[in-house]
Amino acid sequence: MTTGRWAAARIAADAVRQRWREADAGIWELGNRDWTHSRLICAAGLRRIAGAAARGPAAREWSALADAILADTGKRALHPDGHWQRSPDDPSLDAALLLPPLRGLLPADDPRTRATRRAYTAHLTDGYYAYRFRHDDRPLSKAEGAFLLCGFVTALAEHQQGHEIDAYRWFERNRAACGAPGLYAEEYDVAQRRLLGNLPQAFVHALMLEASARLARPEATARRQPRPT
Repeated sequence: MTTGRWAAARIAADAVRQRWREADAGIWELGNRDWTHSRLICAAGLRRIAGAAARGPAAREWSALADAILADTGKRALHPDGHWQRSPDDPSLDAALLLPPLRGLLPADDPRTRATRRAYTAHLTDGYYAYRFRHDDRPLSKAEGAFLLCGFVTALAEHQQGHEIDAYRWFERNRAACGAPGLYAEEYDVAQRRLLGNLPQAFVHALMLEASARLARPEATARRQPRPT
């Protein structure tokens, strides 16, 4: 990594150190809150930076900070059922909670990783379409469209677990939800088969490309097990 990039990494790590306890708007740009994903993804980034750095005080400091953030979040935002919850004061689920393990925070076989994936797919997906979180008591598709970003993230989460067939199913279902030019919108109306929200949506294309690359090779870190019935 170049000197300029290491300088940027240090600035980012220092910002996390100073501000990780602050409330923020989260990945979905909602109201300020102690969002679990925000803290876990910061810890994942610190782990990545520490792993890429030469051994020394900086790497040890970043690793220690990642451990501290993970430990604090585990005390405050781990659901009694063993999965991550949206925030310490919100026990519900969120698609964003699938991301930190994919970014290197926890291994595929960590019980929290597996419990979160199981709970999310059980409660916030339907027919291989995925939703961000539950807005209210309405059916998922009545509150908002399926979020294509979440569908590709779920494909990656299944792939990480070694569930290759399900990963391909998730990928293909969401890959097909594009317009005639092959561009993806933010959301997809499953009932009416139409695109919703911002078009084109860059983060959907980015996750589609990442999923296509990752699914092209076996996930070496996953412990392949039969799907539970």
